[in-house]
Amino acid sequence: MLNVKNLTLARGVNTLLVNFNLTVNPGEIVTVSGVSGSGKSTLLNWMIGDLNPAFYATGELWLSGRRLDGLPIEQRRIGLLFQDDLLFPHLSVGQNLAFALPASLVGSGERRKRVAQTLADMGLEGFYERDPATLSGGQRARVSLMRTLLAEPQALLLDEPFSKLDATLRSQFRAQVFDQITHQRIPTLLVTHDPADVPQRGRVIEIADWRS
Repeated sequence: MLNVKNLTLARGVNTLLVNFNLTVNPGEIVTVSGVSGSGKSTLLNWMIGDLNPAFYATGELWLSGRRLDGLPIEQRRIGLLFQDDLLFPHLSVGQNLAFALPASLVGSGERRKRVAQTLADMGLEGFYERDPATLSGGQRARVSLMRTLLAEPQALLLDEPFSKLDATLRSQFRAQVFDQITHQRIPTLLVTHDPADVPQRGRVIEIADWRS
């Protein structure tokens, strides 16, 4: 379970959030809505541990009973999926995925096997040695998702991850993302401008409701 408690976010005299509280259950996707510049991405940056020093924040972040807001990024176990795939261009598709595997999975053979199975599960069997530059937009999106999930995050933040895909790819990729979140029971926060991205019967939070 992901919990934000009494969060206030401000930049100078501009207050973005006041006493913001949120609980996201395992496998639930909660959507944060608001106009550009309202603080949606800043909220995600605070949660991931990468808040711009120009901003001031007070409040608590909890995940599975562990307080995170005082921890560095690498210790938070929160995955972040952007609208840009951010694949490493100097690594193959398989190497990009292997980079995210937890250190607890030892042995090059086992790690390669895990990556190969993941590629097959997502319809990209045989893509291990492929150059990311040769992938289509939809394939790159799937690889980016797989890399995020292979890191075994305990929570997931989605920052407009579908916005650069065409209508058909967007619908397919969105369904894949939501299926994986539900299957792995990952509490997830989604930022989007498109109402079509909101899961059916999913909760929507209007960020303007938490301003002073």
